[in-house]
Amino acid sequence: MNKRLSIPGPRSLNATLDGTDSDGVVVACPPHPQFDGDRHDSRLTAVSDGLLAADVDCLRFDYGPWDEGRAERRDVSQALSWARERYTDVGLFGFSFGASMALLASAREDGPTPVVLSVLAPAAQVTEDDDVVAAVDAISCPTQVVYGERDETASWQQVVNRARAREFAVSSFPADHFFVGQQSKVAASIVDFLVEYFEE
Repeated sequence: MNKRLSIPGPRSLNATLDGTDSDGVVVACPPHPQFDGDRHDSRLTAVSDGLLAADVDCLRFDYGPWDEGRAERRDVSQALSWARERYTDVGLFGFSFGASMALLASAREDGPTPVVLSVLAPAAQVTEDDDVVAAVDAISCPTQVVYGERDETASWQQVVNRARAREFAVSSFPADHFFVGQQSKVAASIVDFLVEYFEE
């Protein structure tokens, strides 16, 4: 079941909640909103479909008005807080720009943190003020980083190297930034990692 809703807070966020009867949910962060990225992105919906099959809900949301990546990170925390008020376990997933936002939000000491994190095609830098690579050092939950070996869009190498140094789960696919023709396999890998931390 898909339910459209608005997540209240400093910025009202449009969202879709997939599923209605689970103790766990994964908050899904979309790609860059200035490049048509939204909660309907095919990578997000593929992961959501896999989560539903595993009896885990998925909250896909849209960022508020564009703020150069600053308020967008807070949007992630806002969505996480909403989910934590309603679910026992809350995971986090992001693709591309959303992956970087998810990493930055998970590194915050003053915000809600997920029980598990998976990011797909993260970029090392999204604003002049935010260092995604440094954020990797501050993350304390189980984390997976997935990237495309032929990705020439996102500067993923430093994030991947830092994730390996921290002994996070790192997976690669022979794909470009958009994982054309491989979205099902990529989604399955991400879902398998995430749901492990929702099982008692």
